[in-house]
Amino acid sequence: MGQKVHPYGFRLGVTKTWRSRWFAKQDYAKLLREDLELKGSLRDRLKAAGVSSIEVDRPGNKLRITIHTSRPGIIIGRKGAEIEKLKADLAKKTKREVFIDIQEVHKPELDAQLVSESIALQLEKRVAFRRAMRKAVDSALRFGCKGIKVRVSGRLNGAEIARTEWYLQGQLPLHTLRADVDYGFSQAYTTYGVIGIKCWVYKGEILPGGPRRGLRTEPEPRRMPPRERRDRERPPRPALTPEPGGGVVQATPGELPSRTSAPILPPMAPPQPSWKQDTKPESAEEKKPEGGQEPE
Repeated sequence: MGQKVHPYGFRLGVTKTWRSRWFAKQDYAKLLREDLELKGSLRDRLKAAGVSSIEVDRPGNKLRITIHTSRPGIIIGRKGAEIEKLKADLAKKTKREVFIDIQEVHKPELDAQLVSESIALQLEKRVAFRRAMRKAVDSALRFGCKGIKVRVSGRLNGAEIARTEWYLQGQLPLHTLRADVDYGFSQAYTTYGVIGIKCWVYKGEILPGGPRRGLRTEPEPRRMPPRERRDRERPPRPALTPEPGGGVVQATPGELPSRTSAPILPPMAPPQPSWKQDTKPESAEEKKPEGGQEPE
């Protein structure tokens, strides 16, 4: 189930909230169409600003728009000129009083929508899709996410037959409701056709009444824990001191000399094999008859 459903809609009311917050009866279809046109026009107009998501609130006859972006300076402009112009255009189009809030995305490498748009932009510039995927995954892991998955579909590298390839690194519990899984989708328009990019980013668990667990400020270094040295616990081994007569005496730890030398022994000849050893022939005097008497 977690592999098929949209990660954002699957967690609505549990760990996620709605991006359009308003109620209507007769004008529901009209307001829904207005929201879709509004979000589409804002994304096209603010394409260079790195827009992650757009939230719409309708308190009464007013319209409040919250834009999450990685480049707020492009939307605000010099001395707020661009945002005032945008507010006037939206008020003229919707015939409502418009308020715009700008929320900065401090880590765009951990935002799934911005990651997918970055990969799409690289594919349009003829960058190899595997290189773009690996770069996005390594960057997200370096900034502290617990897991990321990137999937591209289409005529990859101009192939005749479209295919799908994906890359997963770390953990990605799609069926865990308390898991904070961000999802993004974008399209790359290449000369061979349209390539779809999907991205899942796992940032940790959201516990009820507590902070998020699992998101790191820095990635954990992949190092083995230092092993304890056991030789420090062993007692010092007693040394051997030579005697004047050539023997060796074992000294106590308190009487250890600063430097000991091994005794000098004379060289020894190697033993000869049994077949090379000289045998002494028996002399005539040693030969005696069997009777025990000497010959006359």
